[in-house]
Amino acid sequence: MQDHFYRDCDNREVVAMAYVPWQNMKEIYDDLDMAICIGTIFPELNKPFTGRRMK
Repeated sequence: MQDHFYRDCDNREVVAMAYVPWQNMKEIYDDLDMAICIGTIFPELNKPFTGRRMK
């Protein structure tokens, strides 16, 4: 029986495309100890999770 879902790894089909905009970082945190706790030295990237819990 032929497997119709198997594809050869050498095909040239596009699986996905990514768009990544340029990021221009303008400032850094002065307190590097705080930056390490946050996880970034760039304030523009400090995006804490503010979602809510799903029921």
